[in-house]
Amino acid sequence: MNRAALFDVDGTLTDTNHLHVTAWWEALRQAGHHVPMHAVHRAIGLPGEDLLDHLLGEDRDHSDDHRLSVAHDTLYATYFDRLPAFDSAAELLRALSQAGWKVLLVTSAKDRELKALREAIGADDAITDTATSDDVEQGKPAPDPVQHALDLAKVPPGRAVFVGDSVWDMKAAERAGVAVVGLLCGGIPREDLEEAGAVAVYRDPADLLAGLGTSPFARVPA
Repeated sequence: MNRAALFDVDGTLTDTNHLHVTAWWEALRQAGHHVPMHAVHRAIGLPGEDLLDHLLGEDRDHSDDHRLSVAHDTLYATYFDRLPAFDSAAELLRALSQAGWKVLLVTSAKDRELKALREAIGADDAITDTATSDDVEQGKPAPDPVQHALDLAKVPPGRAVFVGDSVWDMKAAERAGVAVVGLLCGGIPREDLEEAGAVAVYRDPADLLAGLGTSPFARVPA
């Protein structure tokens, strides 16, 4: 198993981006920040502090950051018992694992949230390891999380494929030298994903699974 399949989670394997949008929008509203939902959506995929920098500016008063993050986490946690995985997400991970790929999750989620997401996906038997933003100094779009996942898998960039749904995913994987596949199910347009580095774009995990034999995964020899 000297090939690594790296997957973002929110918006890629689980239909949770808009739950995060709602939780961040409400947390920001409660603190007196009026940020349009479409702007929050475009920031999903960034670690919490970077998301707030992106939405509120780096020169803001940072004293409320912890309270904002706690409010988001508390609101989002109300969905933990019913987080939806995309159709064929588990089957996609298992198909790659059975074909000899090491399957790793590369995510900003941690602790209870990550546990709930893994339960929603229901494919722990196919997952080799998980790399979170807590493991590195900088989260996406920096290459650090992807490079950390490569280190965990013990494979070079040319032996890996990354699958994600956000511009931040595309940029992080490309900067790490990994071929990157974009999925449209997170709500970001095809053109934006391609401009950020996607070498192929699919509708969702089911579409990628159906086209696995001609996808970038097929270009990495066993």
